[in-house]
Amino acid sequence: MNNTLKKIWNIVSTALVVLMVLCAVFLMGSRVMGYQCFTVISGSMEPKYSVGDLIYVKKVDANTIQVGDDITFILNEDLVVATHRVVRIDAENQRLYTKGLANEIEDSDPVHFNNVIGVPKFSIPKLGYVSDFVQNPPGMYITIGVGIILILAVFLPDMISKKKNEDEDKEVTAVQTEIDATAEENERLKAEIERLKAETAHYSTGELAQLRAEKESKKSE
Repeated sequence: MNNTLKKIWNIVSTALVVLMVLCAVFLMGSRVMGYQCFTVISGSMEPKYSVGDLIYVKKVDANTIQVGDDITFILNEDLVVATHRVVRIDAENQRLYTKGLANEIEDSDPVHFNNVIGVPKFSIPKLGYVSDFVQNPPGMYITIGVGIILILAVFLPDMISKKKNEDEDKEVTAVQTEIDATAEENERLKAEIERLKAETAHYSTGELAQLRAEKESKKSE
């Protein structure tokens, strides 16, 4: 039963670690590829983008933007970011006129070319909630703590088991060495006994008694 539970726990914990790694790749690795991630905070672009979706934005030259493109841009002086569709372009004054898909009227203020962040390339539904949670306290600290616990839970038991097996192997080796040494000593004593038997085989009983007496006499001297 314990082995079954251990296997289940290993599968679950490994899956969670893999999930966290994948989230890290989608959230952080995208920057390496030149994308910026933004969480959708309103329904102005529904049904294409819903609240909580994470959109991946690629920087582009504002002069290449065409009517019908979705753009991500700085909305106001508070650096609020929005994503709307371009409906008109004033190339001479470098202005883009935008509108949310779910909105009935155009945005009141045009977007200057300099305020364009880029063009959304793809999105992942609801991943924005995860992104906001793990990148801001206290979610950031919770995520780090859970990640450390999961990594320890996955790898620490194996490390302990490996150390235990190594200690058991050392103990077995030591016992085997002692057994081998005892066997060698027994073989040596056996050979010595056989040698003594061979040496005394040529003597009669009286001669052996005389030899013992001589040895005892030498000891007493």
